[in-house]
Amino acid sequence: QVQLEESGGGLVQAGGSLRLSCAASGRIFSINAMGWYRQAPGKQRELVATVTSGGSTNYADSVKGRFTISRDNAKNTVYLQMNNLKPEDTAVYYCNVDAKAYNDYVIRAGDYWGQGTQVTVSS
Repeated sequence: QVQLEESGGGLVQAGGSLRLSCAASGRIFSINAMGWYRQAPGKQRELVATVTSGGSTNYADSVKGRFTISRDNAKNTVYLQMNNLKPEDTAVYYCNVDAKAYNDYVIRAGDYWGQGTQVTVSS
């Protein structure tokens, strides 16, 4: 199994910055993609950004040029640097990890989610 611990959310004024972190732990064999998703009240969860094990990144159009995703493979950690935040960025942000983990003596692939961290941007 894989556990994800998120940190870095909070309240910030429009134009400000926040940095989210998500550390994966447990009986990890390997991690493929890592990413961030968000869900605003009354809306569906949506992709924010992803990064592969090779470093390739993908961003939602709404955050391109403002957000940067990165990862530290040695620490099994993914980061989301959010600059020039807007009120419409307000949401609960969820970390997502595509990983293989030991389950007894078997390696199983799985899709894991963090508990979510609130980001609130005031106008």
